[in-house]
Amino acid sequence: MAHSGYLALEWVMLTAFLGTFAGDQTFFYLGRWKGISFLEKRPLWHSKTDKVFDLLHKHQIPVILGFRFLYGVRNVTPFVIGASKIHPLKFFALNFLGAAIWAIAVGYLGYTFGQFAESIMGQVKKYEMYILGVLVAIGLALFWRSTHKPEE
Repeated sequence: MAHSGYLALEWVMLTAFLGTFAGDQTFFYLGRWKGISFLEKRPLWHSKTDKVFDLLHKHQIPVILGFRFLYGVRNVTPFVIGASKIHPLKFFALNFLGAAIWAIAVGYLGYTFGQFAESIMGQVKKYEMYILGVLVAIGLALFWRSTHKPEE
């Protein structure tokens, strides 16, 4: 969307930064508040949280800086970091830096992919609104599915 001129790349990156930073700060503090007792009640999370605790023990700073890039554990990591009692100012600073790196990297990759897609597809303008519509529909369907889970 930024490559096509619908959005300004700087604002896309700033919005991505603010969203990921705020969300991760929130889950960090939830982890500090609810902690290990919350995790113990969720056995399905144990494999992921165990991986995060292990990584955090071995490579604390790189994990905090780069967890956004780790598929499979990205969502539980800020909560686990909070539960591990890492100092809030340390997490704040590293989370700020990590969120900035992530937002810039993903923003530029998306922008570059837009250039690449346009060069490959040639007449992408003819199809971009359809593609956007499909992406919005998929996003809404996933959101609806996540909020309307069948009762067991």
